[in-house]
Amino acid sequence: MNAPNEVAVNVIAIGKKKASLPAEKLFVLGILAGMFIAFAAVGANTASSVIENAGVSKLIGALLFPAGLAMVLVAGSELFTGNSLIIIGVLEKEVTFAAMCKNWLFVYLGNFVGALLVAWLVNAGHQLSLFSNALAGTTINVATAKAALSFGDAFIRGVLCNFLVCIAVWMSFAAKDIAGKIIGLFFPVMLFVLCGFEHSVANMYYVPAGLFALANPAYASAATANVSLLTWGNFLINNLIPVTLGNVVGGVGLVGIPYWLVYLKKSKSA
Repeated sequence: MNAPNEVAVNVIAIGKKKASLPAEKLFVLGILAGMFIAFAAVGANTASSVIENAGVSKLIGALLFPAGLAMVLVAGSELFTGNSLIIIGVLEKEVTFAAMCKNWLFVYLGNFVGALLVAWLVNAGHQLSLFSNALAGTTINVATAKAALSFGDAFIRGVLCNFLVCIAVWMSFAAKDIAGKIIGLFFPVMLFVLCGFEHSVANMYYVPAGLFALANPAYASAATANVSLLTWGNFLINNLIPVTLGNVVGGVGLVGIPYWLVYLKKSKSA
């Protein structure tokens, strides 16, 4: 196992490689990561859609969702939220601020395309008709709840989420084999889902999937939420923008900068 100070050094090297990738590769790898996270969201919704007990339903979804980050890290792709850790390379002056921003931009766009693609495909393939349209109802209800958040709530939940996601990535880097990586990332990701925190890339699937489903009258009738709140405008303003900002603050401000201060800046002055 790599010690935390060794992980910090490795994060710099990984960040340099990520920042040096051309835009087209970042975009394609971003699409793959968006699809991986979206498939995890599909699985979480599917498994929880027919469980009446709300706590058990949430737990089952939380136990399945870490599969998304496992695919991102093991199969190889680029995820916007985890790439908050590139800030460590910037602080070490090994990565330029502009290169980090380029990575974030093209990865974010790729993540959005990948997640939207899966959202469209599960609707086009009528996968949401499972369990007599119960999955469609759950998909719409989840999307509505996210679109109805206040800006402040969405921002704070985004901060809390990406603190845990970046800790999950950090813990996976401590492992030296695939099994260790998956075990390391599993519990922090499980916790953020169980607690109901907000992940921008996951929401790129959750809310559009609900919006696409809402266009099908049979699916819409299976929902119990106030679907008047589920609009593209509410998705962007009440959820995606504040959650994205919160994710950056959580990953950069609560994980990247503190670990740089402890394991890198301190050692240089010693």
